[in-house]
Amino acid sequence: MLNLQSIQEARERISTIINNTPYSFAPYLSELSGVNVSLKKENLQATGAFKLRGAYNRIALLSKTEKASGVVAASAGNHAQGVAYSAAHFGIKAVIVMPESTPLTKVNGVKYFGAEVILHGASYDDAYAFAKAYEKQNGMVFVHPFEDDDVISGQGTIALDILEQAKKLDAILVPVGGGGLISGIALAVKSIKPDIKIIGVSASGAPALKNSYELQSAVDSTSVCTIADGIAVRDTSAKTLEYILKYVDEFICVDDEEIASAILFLLEKQKLVVEGAGAVGVAALMHHKLPLLKGKNVAVVLSGGNVDVTLLSVIIEKGMIKSSRKMKLVVTLVDKPGSLMHLTELLRELSANIVHIAYDRTSTDLDYGDANVTIHLETKGEEHQNQIRGLLETHGYLSSEYR
Repeated sequence: MLNLQSIQEARERISTIINNTPYSFAPYLSELSGVNVSLKKENLQATGAFKLRGAYNRIALLSKTEKASGVVAASAGNHAQGVAYSAAHFGIKAVIVMPESTPLTKVNGVKYFGAEVILHGASYDDAYAFAKAYEKQNGMVFVHPFEDDDVISGQGTIALDILEQAKKLDAILVPVGGGGLISGIALAVKSIKPDIKIIGVSASGAPALKNSYELQSAVDSTSVCTIADGIAVRDTSAKTLEYILKYVDEFICVDDEEIASAILFLLEKQKLVVEGAGAVGVAALMHHKLPLLKGKNVAVVLSGGNVDVTLLSVIIEKGMIKSSRKMKLVVTLVDKPGSLMHLTELLRELSANIVHIAYDRTSTDLDYGDANVTIHLETKGEEHQNQIRGLLETHGYLSSEYR
């Protein structure tokens, strides 16, 4: 197995291109969770994610012959950008195989650094199988995103940063997909301050490593389904599981609803754009998954910020509805001149801002002479919405809400 020296050497090796990302106290999250939380903001890394650390360390150690052959990698996005960035730095060819569902922002990020992109398969594991075949066919060097000692050493450099930046620390929450990040962090931390707890957090839609941790043996998932695409890994790595079983103290998971709420929370309260994989630790604290951490000093690794803007817009929209800042109504009224104006005047009285309106008089479920008006409103909370419901009822309007 690796040792602390390999991580310290990796840190020196990557120091010229890696940002020593901010580590700062999160007051809103601390108040909400009852935990003294500080955030390690790897979403502000040069490529938007921690993966650059391991990818660069691996490629820097290639021989001249290997560099001349070029590199190939499989990735859902962040490792891909790390490999592409590193390959460009050394002036070598890079081919990246990505799942067909990879967000456009990550595909474009890889192309920006000059790598060739091949979209293949429904998951990381499908892309991985294709990339391994491509490696053999073209005589290139495969750079694995987590099952590689040099990559794990590079990821572990985050722990050295945190230990220098943190004044007091009781635990570190680490996102887990393939396990490379938590393996490196756990090895470094347990070698320097073994009393600090290492807690892995995975998505419930990609539970292979969590299940393997609990069973103390490698088991794979049949499929993965989560908005946290950066940790959507189906199969368990025997290499990283070995580190996890030896060094990790606890392993939990969060679901997509909890992840989405954490993404929105970070955007609103911390002014940080964080992808699903990077937000799982925050989700765990927000939803009180770790009651034994109350009052403790905890670091949360925000592993990346390369979120798909389409997904982000959906998360924001749903979050507005759940927090009673948006309301969607279908109101039935008499189909005659002035009816719609009267309805909008009532809404104006309560300062409910209409952001979308649609008028339907032809639906077969309507009585003749009636019409349905679909309205999207910006509102000021639950009390405001109750006032709107009461006003509509007082004036005899039939209304229903939908989400």
